Amino acid sequence: MAKVRMLDIANQVGVSAVTVHNALTGQKGVSDAVRDRIINTAREMGYFQDQRKTGSLKSIAVIISEKYLADYTTFYWKMYQELMRVAPDKNCMVVAEILKHEVEDSLKLPRCVEENAVEGLIIMGEISREYISSLKSRVKIPVIIMDFYYKEVADDAVVSDGFYGMYLLTEYLYEKGYRNMAYVGSIHATSSIMDRYCGFHRAVLEHSLPHPGEWRMEDRNLKTGEILLKLPKDMPEAFVCNCDMVASYLIDVLRKEGYRVPEDVAVVGFDNYLYPGLPNRNITTYEVNMKGMAEAALRKVIGRIEDPGAMKRIDFVAGHIVEKGSVR
Repeated sequence: MAKVRMLDIANQVGVSAVTVHNALTGQKGVSDAVRDRIINTAREMGYFQDQRKTGSLKSIAVIISEKYLADYTTFYWKMYQELMRVAPDKNCMVVAEILKHEVEDSLKLPRCVEENAVEGLIIMGEISREYISSLKSRVKIPVIIMDFYYKEVADDAVVSDGFYGMYLLTEYLYEKGYRNMAYVGSIHATSSIMDRYCGFHRAVLEHSLPHPGEWRMEDRNLKTGEILLKLPKDMPEAFVCNCDMVASYLIDVLRKEGYRVPEDVAVVGFDNYLYPGLPNRNITTYEVNMKGMAEAALRKVIGRIEDPGAMKRIDFVAGHIVEKGSVR
């Protein structure tokens, strides 16, 4: 069978060969819809298998649970775009596959694995331990975990430094004179939210600050992910939120109750990311280094492909505080 060329894919999709090249190498100027059509067509035509045979390009699949996707550009979709931008410099191709709820529940393998179309996997965003264990026991290619970890897979993970980042952010508030602080985040929802709470709590303990039970605030329905916020009866001086989206929603709730930010109460977030269309609330935050995480994840998966016996470890990627206008 003749080797599949980019021109063949272009003719099949009805676009130019340049558009196909830009889509497959993570370049800008291609809409998400067109990029997805090109990637799916390339996969169906066997392009990635051809590239693997020639050794000219490593093919990596990024698995994203559908619970982390929406009609807008979510944090994880933005992270995937960073992986696509970094990939050409690493001589590899990244393609996304959405992990449907029924696939995760039934422990089915991703389609790209069943088709033997990729050399490595990056799983982005927390999914069940059962699925991770089943996947790792059944595949022979490297599996790298991104932005979460379990004890059993921590040595194959790349995560933002949520513990230290939130510790620094809480210390920042302390240095600004705040003493009564609440944490906003359902700590059993994800390991990231738990880590950020632990960083917050370390600063609270070090300074012997008050922290009644109602100041550890749940922020979501654990089954649906719906954001649900209720202010405590005894109001703190500052709210430390596990992400900027929750901080933005909280500011709306505070304003409806007559509180001014930052005059009456401070609000900080984490990630430095709000999806397009959400109002800019000028939230002081801790920025996650998405590019650094993308580079670390690709470096790790490529290293596993080239040397399966390479030393394993968890990689923490530091970010930095971004001061804006939600703190006095």
